[in-house]
Order: sequence, then C-alpha cells, then structure tokens
Amino acid sequence: MTHGMKSSPASLCGDRERERERCLITTMGRFTPFLFGCSTVTFIFSIFILFSPLPLVPSIPKQLHVDNDRHAIPIIKPHQSENDERCDLFKGGWVRDEKGSGYNNWSCRSIPESKNCFKHGRKDDEFVKWRWKPNGCHLPRFDAATFFTLLHGKKLAFVGDSVSRNHMESLLCLLSQEEAPKDIYKDSEDRFRTWYFPRHDFTLMILWSKFLVEAEERMNNGTASGVYDLYLDKIDKSWAEKVAGVDYAIFSNAHWFFRPIYLHKNGKLIGCVYCNDEGVEEVGVGGALRMAFRAAFQYMNGCEKCKGVVTLLRTFSPAHFENGTWNSGGSCSRTSPLDEREIKLGSFERELGNIQLEELERAKMEGGMKEIKFGALDVTTAMLMRPDGHPGAHWDNKWMQGYNDCVHWCLPGPIDAWNDILLAVLVREAG
Repeated sequence: MTHGMKSSPASLCGDRERERERCLITTMGRFTPFLFGCSTVTFIFSIFILFSPLPLVPSIPKQLHVDNDRHAIPIIKPHQSENDERCDLFKGGWVRDEKGSGYNNWSCRSIPESKNCFKHGRKDDEFVKWRWKPNGCHLPRFDAATFFTLLHGKKLAFVGDSVSRNHMESLLCLLSQEEAPKDIYKDSEDRFRTWYFPRHDFTLMILWSKFLVEAEERMNNGTASGVYDLYLDKIDKSWAEKVAGVDYAIFSNAHWFFRPIYLHKNGKLIGCVYCNDEGVEEVGVGGALRMAFRAAFQYMNGCEKCKGVVTLLRTFSPAHFENGTWNSGGSCSRTSPLDEREIKLGSFERELGNIQLEELERAKMEGGMKEIKFGALDVTTAMLMRPDGHPGAHWDNKWMQGYNDCVHWCLPGPIDAWNDILLAVLVREAG
C-alpha cells in the first residue's frame, strides 16, 4: 500500500555549530515565508530544514522472511564474475537475522552519544535483527578481516555531511572488533576526524562538507539566516585539498540542499532553491543537488593528483518523520521494516538518488580512460524501508529537548548494511 507525501516548511535549530549538522531536512514541500519569521529562534539556534519522506503505513511487512536459502543462491566472492554480474546489490528486501549486529554499544566504545540509542532508553532490539538481502544472491555479513586484507596500507575517506559521518561511525565500530584504532586527528569543531589501524596500516577519515562546493551563509544583523550562496565553479577546499592523498573516497550529501539557496557560476546568479525571487530560475532541490555533484565529480576527473582514487557515491538516505514535522511532534517510533509494497519507488527521495546516480554515470563517461574509477552504493530504496532504525527520542538531545531525530541512524542499526554493501563493492573492484 502506498501513500502520498505531505509537505510543510520546518527547521531544526541548535546553538552550537556541531548541533547544526545534526539537524536536517524534514520537508520537501514549497518553501514559505515561515523560515524567515524564525529570527528569534535563529538567534539561539542555527537554522536547519529537515526532510520528511512519505507517511508510513502501520503494518508489519508480510513479505519479509528469514533467509534460509543462503546456500541455494550464489554468494559474492572474489573472482566469481558470473554470479557477480547477475546480482544487483541494490534491489532486494530485509530478512530476519537473529544474529543481530556484529557489535554493540559495549564492544564499540566510539559510538557517539547522538547515535547510542540503547544507552538513551531504546528498549526494543528487533530493529537490529534484519539484514539486507539482494534479489538473486546472498550478501555476506561484513567481515573486518576481509576488509583489512583488501585495504591493507590504504586510506579511505568519507566526504559529506553528518549522515556521511554516521556511515563512517558504523564502519569504525565494525572494524574495531578486529583491531582497536588510534584516534590520530580531530579538529577543533570535531568535523574532521582521522583514525588509524596500525596492525593493518589502514586509515579512516571523515572530510566534512555541507554542499561539496564553496558556500557562504548570509547573515542578518550578525545572525545566521539559513540562506546560502553556492559557487558551483569553486570546490569546497576543506575536502578537495585532502582527497588527493586517499585511495578511496565515498561521496554523499543532500540534506543541506533543503533550504534557501542561490546558485552562482562564473560570477553570475544562475538559479535558486526556495527563493521566489522575480527573474531568478527556481531549480529545485534536485537541480541544485545535481549541479553540486557534477562539480564534485568533474573535480575528481580533472584532479591530476587524484589519479587512482576509487570514487564511490552513496545515494540519498531518507528521513522518516510521522505525525508531524520535527517541531510539531513528528516522530519515528516504528519497530520493524516495511516491505517494497509499502514504499513509494517513484518518491522524491528515490528521485534524488537517481539524480546522484545519473551524475555518477556522466562522470564515468567524461572520465573515459582516465585513472579514476567510479562506483555506487545505492542505499536509497533499502533505507526507505527502514523507518524503525532512527534514534527518534533516544539520543543525547540536551540542546534540543523534545525533538526527535528521524534522519540519522542508530548504532548498531540498519546503517550497518551499508558496510555489507561497501565490502561487496570493494570485493568486486578488487576481483
């Protein structure tokens, strides 16, 4: 059963810069003057506009099942090209897995307070007992030893926003079950972080970026406005200056684009998002996202020092607010996944993921024979089915009491499947 989407403008605010990144889009509807009426709130908190995907149906999925046929279908292994080719990792469903996650909040000490759902009162644990199963093959559980064998002596960087960091934190927990990492770098705002695994000579990094391209926030009498100017011909140097030194770069971004944005290129204003300005083309969230990813991938293709870097795209990860937006009682209290019949594959979330994939394919074609490899981690459809995996009210929200986080993902939780997929993609790349 599929339901339509509701949309209404909303913003989520925090009084510290780091809290700004926790607060993402809850709606994708038309932008209204509501945002600009929040000047009092923005004096205390920084503006965020959060994304709210389709309302969810209150039923337990009927087609989800225990995976008892794992030995009857091909398993992804190195050098298994025939089986590899006929397995689409990104089409499938969630199956029961009583083993649960490969770690917990006792065995992984690096889980941040904001994702430590069990510590902050979540009582049910059913949401960790599901595993992503592609149609036509068995996707193995993440194996840290295999990962370290493939990436021995390598550096991997996540480039993007707080959901990108969420992904990195999941991988960090999984890898720490094999070797305890050393925390070797953290900037003053804890946006850029580097971990090192000495026994495997492996480096894991997060390179934080709001938009991937250069951006400036407009100020109103010294107060952050939540309105941004993006310069599409200027890459965000915070990641661009560091990415040349890595072997693998995983790009992801989207939630920051759900706010008023003015797009500039070659010194000219070429469009906007939620601006309603006469004479300025409204390109929409998808249009702005497309331009930013195109600029980022063009940079990778043109970067001489980036030759050999495997560039992966992790597609849009949807939020799941029900019964309201972030500031009107919206919550995400479900305890089980949906099946494919209960999601809308033609949704705006899926459209954003498709836009990102189109730009990845464009980059592949433009790159031609250049020494840049591009690949995808298309998690959008899988995560549309997981309204049960968000922190909701179970996060360290002392700065925003009463607000639910239905954007990020609990650790452990469904986001760990992203690393099952990541490892399978790396095995294919190596094989």
